[in-house]
Amino acid sequence: MLVVISPAKRLDWDVDAPMSPTLPEFETQAAALAREARKLDTEALRKLMGLSEKLAELNKDRFKAFRPKTIDGNPRPAALAFAGDTYVGLEAASLSVDEWRYAQDHLRILSGLYGVLRPLDLMQAYRLEMGSRLATKRGKSLYDWWGARISKALNAQADTLGSNVVVNCASQEYFGAVDLKALRPAVITPTFLEDRDGTSKTVSFFAKKARGAMARFIVQNRITSPEGLMDFTSGGYRFDPMRSAEATPVFVRPYPETAAEAA
Repeated sequence: MLVVISPAKRLDWDVDAPMSPTLPEFETQAAALAREARKLDTEALRKLMGLSEKLAELNKDRFKAFRPKTIDGNPRPAALAFAGDTYVGLEAASLSVDEWRYAQDHLRILSGLYGVLRPLDLMQAYRLEMGSRLATKRGKSLYDWWGARISKALNAQADTLGSNVVVNCASQEYFGAVDLKALRPAVITPTFLEDRDGTSKTVSFFAKKARGAMARFIVQNRITSPEGLMDFTSGGYRFDPMRSAEATPVFVRPYPETAAEAA
């Protein structure tokens, strides 16, 4: 996922108005991708994404049933539809209504099928990792498919917010879909390290949750500058100025020894 940092002024909204679901910006593109994936048989899908036969069959059925701009198939808001470790750290379900509204303007979720999503965008169930080498008329991978489209969408929202910074809380696989040559805002990528026996390293499971927690921290605290990120302390992390650079702030904590401490 990505978070766009904006100045203190937020977009105007009626705090008493009910929240309404929205449609993805690139739903037409998603439908075209689903049609491409629909051409693959179960075995091809299994190999493409390293799935079990049962999961491959499930996703074949999902691609077959995909219909754009529809409420069929029990679509869910994007921020609630994903269940990976990063989204465990985000804890979107416990955000307040006002925080959801703020996130709708500032938080962007990268998706292999949908490109980029807002938290309230309705999405249908699917599985298509951004790193999947699904061949289309645009190339051999989803990176080729999306090209500069994701960057242009982020540029447009940054312009709307008057922002010149994007905080990258996505994995390398997903952020690789952002064309940096086309992206105008500067990118800040937080790094999360676990310190054990005098050695610090990134532990994927913990780092994923921390990236989600960082996104939550930005939304809840209305962070308006890169300096505001330094106050992040969720999960016991602390900003380490000695190991940080302007574009790569580093946060360190003692290695959690128990499941309770890791939560």
